[in-house]
Amino acid sequence: MTPLFDPLVLGQRIRHHRRRRGLTLDDLGEKVGRPAPYLSLVENGRREPKLSLVSDIANALDVTVADLLDPAPPSQRAALEVELRRIQEDPRFRRLSLPHLKPSARVPDAALAQIVGLFRALVEDGDETTELRRAHGRVTRRLAESDGRLPEVERVAAAALQRAGYSGAGPLTARNLIDLVAGYGYRIDAVEALPPGVRSVLDRRRRVLLIPQRNELRTRQARKAVLQTIGSIALEHSEAADVETWLTQRVETAYFAAAVLVPERAAVPFLLAARGDRDLSVEDLKERFYVSYEMAAQRFCNLATHHLGLRTHVIRSDPAGMVIKAYANDGIPLPTDPFGSAEGQFLCRRWGARAAYRSEDRFSLHHQYTETPVGAFWCATHIQADPDAHAVTVGVPADDARLFRGRETAHRQRSSCPEGACCRPSTSQHARWDGQVSVGSRAQDRIVGLLASDPRPRVDWVEILDLLDDHDPPS
Repeated sequence: MTPLFDPLVLGQRIRHHRRRRGLTLDDLGEKVGRPAPYLSLVENGRREPKLSLVSDIANALDVTVADLLDPAPPSQRAALEVELRRIQEDPRFRRLSLPHLKPSARVPDAALAQIVGLFRALVEDGDETTELRRAHGRVTRRLAESDGRLPEVERVAAAALQRAGYSGAGPLTARNLIDLVAGYGYRIDAVEALPPGVRSVLDRRRRVLLIPQRNELRTRQARKAVLQTIGSIALEHSEAADVETWLTQRVETAYFAAAVLVPERAAVPFLLAARGDRDLSVEDLKERFYVSYEMAAQRFCNLATHHLGLRTHVIRSDPAGMVIKAYANDGIPLPTDPFGSAEGQFLCRRWGARAAYRSEDRFSLHHQYTETPVGAFWCATHIQADPDAHAVTVGVPADDARLFRGRETAHRQRSSCPEGACCRPSTSQHARWDGQVSVGSRAQDRIVGLLASDPRPRVDWVEILDLLDDHDPPS
């Protein structure tokens, strides 16, 4: 189910037919019983009229409702004005700090075409950040097309577990982890500290994996770091020649770590039994295998479509609603950039991932049904008790909620995003506060990220090599 109409295009089509009839806004207002200022908001795409009003306007203009709801702008000029409006609302355009341009009749078509064309070129032919977004979109699509499952990585993880002597049930032990790493010819050494931003160092010459001393092997984060690092050996990754290969390798090593910590042959019978009891819960998977909620959520989605016949989505987001990581194959309308990536985009304020922060007990699981323009979805959101309090959301189409614990929730929301008004101030709010509010935001991290010459994390090689020399002094 898609939105019935685009408010911007509808407004242009109403204005086009009104002018063809030689009517003013006051004239049209008398015919349909609405004031001219309200109709001006409709024509500018800032107010979404009910279908009954669209029908009244069509009768007043002697056209059909279909004429007004046609998704195509009524002229080339109108198409340029619609695209300019969307461009000026785009965060990338706003970052340029250019003054707002109202496309009045005095602005020639050629000027609008140049602005639109320049912005298109900025998006399509941008710097390394644009290439990162483009590559990330391709990697994201490939994962969704495979229903979140990487069979070859599953095979490698299963072989590694067998060599490590994993029993086939319950969480991976510290002994299993040490034996798994040894199976690839490496040992684990703990050092007092690693350079900032570094989780582990693989010394290929001495075949040693260095981790910080504070990360004891039984902790969740230490096991994940060790396995993601050894995963590059297990999957025979070579040095990434481009950003897309680098992103693909990151997805594969993260998947390897999850497939080892939540083994397919142990997790699937557990999940099938819960499905049979209509008692599926990511929290149970987390406790069963002693992993973080985020890893349990990701692993559930890896296995759900192939083994349980369920289509799913998983989202990690920050308190402001910005997507940090996302995967979906259930059709939920994730916000995406022009390249199809949800990371860096903002979720609707009515989605469970954001509503959880407003719940009375924010650190309990928040269950919710959400109506969207493409259908209803059910989700469970867990807010992680970390310094940033990130939210991890797992969800399915509403019809499949019958298989999950938490399906009885009374929390229900309706979202009309991405085209709706639920995340925009109302007209009355805008009029009351326009020009009266200033907001101080935390911008430095985002500015630094945009200014970085290379989107990949930087490491201080001098510090790393000094660490290795100290750990293995040259003879």
